[in-house]
Order: sequence, then structure tokens, then C-alpha cells
Amino acid sequence: MWAQHEIRLPAFPRGFHLVTREVEQGLPELAELGVGIAHVFIKHTSASLTLNENASADVRRDFAAWFDRAVPDGADYFRHTLEGDDDMPAHIKASLTGSSLTIPVSDGRLALGTWQGIYLCEHRDHGGPRRLTVTLWGEPR
Repeated sequence: MWAQHEIRLPAFPRGFHLVTREVEQGLPELAELGVGIAHVFIKHTSASLTLNENASADVRRDFAAWFDRAVPDGADYFRHTLEGDDDMPAHIKASLTGSSLTIPVSDGRLALGTWQGIYLCEHRDHGGPRRLTVTLWGEPR
């Protein structure tokens, strides 16, 4: 079985946002899979995806603090500044975390660990709505 959906996420402020529920809700065929794979791809170069701890908001704040220190806005060595001081840093941050996730599917659910969640990493102050393409494939239940 194959299925593919585009999931539109609303605009989020800069930061790390749990979107596991939005991804699951955008996949009506997920419940039909016994075993398979979900491939989640973000269609943007200034936002990214990562999989990490979903319980403590401190983890999300610490991620944001580290990324903003590691790749500061407006650094004098950036040449790509046409779209603002946060644009080139957003591209670098997105490259560090990545544009896709591959998640196993088991018994109609994403087979995430107890404390794992899918994060949208919004690296711009005003990135706007974001689009994900999610492809499911596997054996029916």
C-alpha cells in the first residue's frame, strides 16, 4: 500500500514546535498499515524537521538557545542577506537538522519511542505556513 499527503502547517514563531499530532491527523491511511514506513519531508529551506524529546518544553527552549548562539542572525560574514538578517542563518540551521525523517509504522501508528516527537524547527522570525509531504508505504493490517 502507498499513500501520499501534503500537510499544511500554520505559521509558527521562530523555535521548535511539536507537530506529531498534525502529521498523524494528516494521514488517514496510517491506521490501515500493519508494518511500514512514513517518510516526512519539509518543502522549505529555512525550516527543518527533527525527532526528539516531546515531554519537556525546556528541551525546545534549549534547542532554540543553542542554535541562535551557534548561528547568529546578522553575522558580518554572511553575504546572502537579501531576505533579512535571519535568512542565511535559517538555511544553515535547516541544513544542520535536515529536511526529512523516516519513521517506522507498526500496527497503525508511528512507531515512536515513549518520549519522541516530531518537531518543526522554524528558523525564521516570520517563516509563514509550512508544507510537508508525507509518504506512507507498507503492508496493510
